[in-house]
Amino acid sequence: MRKSLIIFYALIIYALAELIWWGVLLIEVQPERQTMILGEGAVFIFLFFTGAYHLHKTLNKERMLKEQQKNFLLSVTHELKSPLASIKLYIQTILKRNLDKEQIHSFLNNSLKDIERLDDLVENMLLATRIENHSYSFPKEKFNLTEVIRSVASRLQIHTCSSQIIKLNVEPDIYITGDRFALTLVVSNLIENAVKYSPPCEEIAVELKRTPLEVSFTVADKGIGIKDEEKFRIFEKFYRVGSEDTRKTKGTGLGLYIVKQVLDKHLAFIKVKNNRPAGSIFEVTFNTDGH
Repeated sequence: MRKSLIIFYALIIYALAELIWWGVLLIEVQPERQTMILGEGAVFIFLFFTGAYHLHKTLNKERMLKEQQKNFLLSVTHELKSPLASIKLYIQTILKRNLDKEQIHSFLNNSLKDIERLDDLVENMLLATRIENHSYSFPKEKFNLTEVIRSVASRLQIHTCSSQIIKLNVEPDIYITGDRFALTLVVSNLIENAVKYSPPCEEIAVELKRTPLEVSFTVADKGIGIKDEEKFRIFEKFYRVGSEDTRKTKGTGLGLYIVKQVLDKHLAFIKVKNNRPAGSIFEVTFNTDGH
């Protein structure tokens, strides 16, 4: 890609130099037409640079996309290897050592949670692909969002620091109509992001409440936060915020992309706000008219 950019810039400089040289020659041959030549040359240069600018943006976008895809593949490899290595170690320990029933149960339980983590990763990748290919239909049904949030929070709590709290403040039996599978991934991605980007043992607040016109689902963390200029880009596919802290944190860059795409299909809205004194708040609003 770098070689392509160098060739592109060299062609731009060469074409511009040639244009100016031919303009000078025309004026020398026909000085009485100088005004017309300069006018037409100015228009041509304007169009030339406009096209060059848009081509430059396209090349840069392609370069960035390739870099993001490369980072995505590296991230997926790491995301797959880590739980697989953990599961392998648990099973080898069970087979090679004489463990009591409680230890075996604990190891199997931890292995099951790593399998669920792998399942989430695969489901995210499959759903992202199907959304992009317009091959997913988002089947609708009425389901209990309260139960979904409690289930996801309970599962993710075990992966956190022993003293970390995913604090739930959810109203009971709140039902919405939508794609249960896709919206479960939305809940999982938002809570997992809060866990992922928060310091150890920090509190994560998860709320669900209902008004006559809407249902509000909020996840607030006390993590690294998101800069204002990046709040508009975090829902792009493969995009990850540019701090070193974030790059060192595991992730594929698909989670928030899926969140935004799924919520758009449900005519729901998501806002990103700064938490105080640190962190981020993701607020999802479902319109309940007709539900």
